[in-house]
Amino acid sequence: MEILLSLSIALLTGLLLSRLAKLAKLPAVTAYLVAGILVGPYCLGQLNVKGLGFVEGHIEDFAILSKLALGFIAFSIGNEFRLEQLKKIGKQATIIGILQAVVTTLIVDAALIAFHFIRPDVLPLEAAIILGAIASATAPAATLMVVKQYKAKGPVTDTLLPVVALDDAVGLILFAVSFGVAKAFGAGNVDPVSIIVNPLIEIFGSLLLGVLVGLLFAFCERFFHSRSKRLSVSVGFVMLTIGLSMFEHSFGSVHIAFSPLLSCMMLGTIFCNICDFSEELMDRVDRWTAPLFALFFVISGAELDLSIFTKGMIVLVGVIYIATRSIGKYTGALSSAKLAKCDDNIVKYLGITLLPQAGVALGMADIVQEEIAFLKVLASGMSVAEIVLNITLFAVLVYELFGPLLTKIALMKAGEIDPEGATSARHEHAKERGWFHHIKEKKN
Repeated sequence: MEILLSLSIALLTGLLLSRLAKLAKLPAVTAYLVAGILVGPYCLGQLNVKGLGFVEGHIEDFAILSKLALGFIAFSIGNEFRLEQLKKIGKQATIIGILQAVVTTLIVDAALIAFHFIRPDVLPLEAAIILGAIASATAPAATLMVVKQYKAKGPVTDTLLPVVALDDAVGLILFAVSFGVAKAFGAGNVDPVSIIVNPLIEIFGSLLLGVLVGLLFAFCERFFHSRSKRLSVSVGFVMLTIGLSMFEHSFGSVHIAFSPLLSCMMLGTIFCNICDFSEELMDRVDRWTAPLFALFFVISGAELDLSIFTKGMIVLVGVIYIATRSIGKYTGALSSAKLAKCDDNIVKYLGITLLPQAGVALGMADIVQEEIAFLKVLASGMSVAEIVLNITLFAVLVYELFGPLLTKIALMKAGEIDPEGATSARHEHAKERGWFHHIKEKKN
């Protein structure tokens, strides 16, 4: 009962605030995040009544919903990798996806390592190196929601979605290498397996898992002809992929793990290129997942730790991180788009759309929490893991509240969003009904 009450209050609060956000011409994603803060541990949750908002320590009960939503978001992005489209922009998206992530990491690393030498008591070298890699990650969820809400279409949007997808793969590699280097600095030795082998296993293993489940998915869809059953099969296979990608096992220093994001992206890619009815089915999946995505962002908002603002030095490092990451994303996308000879609008506006950051970055910060050596409390009273997590949380709080709005503005400037905003389903239905009556009267 308490879980259902919490979810219903969260969803309804998010939807009501999205109406206010529309009046203020803000993306619905921003409204959902603000709703999460309102029903989270720092506002409604302060009453400590389970079922009435999210009580501190109670949010973890909804982790499975977040995993499910991220899986469907990745599946939707994978559906953008159609062969005919990749032939046009595949090379450009690959160049931009790799270079902008590497440039961002280098710029953030340079700034934070310089700050470390100024104030080593505040920011350890290991934390600076790890944060540089985390900076490369972009949030596919917020970006996709803005694109879908405003039905964005054009060269920037067509390039953006593949770049965001590639960004996660490149980010995983950069993080794995940086994390290995940071551990080597802390322990005094370098482990090539953790730096090179494990990230490659995760990336290629995830892609292979997506291919295998995607082929099975396409085969099974042939036996179902009704739209409702095909939708059910689609949901089942996305859930299957998420479940399989949560498998982990270690053989000595070799760690076998999968990325749910990469696996579900590949599942969507295989499906959209094999099934001739994939576009129609994806439209139905989008409608089914709409409340799930809304809940995901409300829960994400509830997870944001507002107490970070009371930690002065964390805020200072966080501001440096946000400023340098923003510069890295923008200049990295701009320079790589010029190198790839992209359209002028892509050169100007793509970097702004890559600013949102959330789930993937927090996932990387969680991995740092699992390293025992980084849990040791330093002279500052915090551990390397705590510093990394708090700065990442601060950045996510800022980026998730303002990133979707900046993405919307960039796409509007590029001329890929109707200035009037999202189309009302009620008005569309009224037009269709009016058109039907007009045809009927004409026939009579």
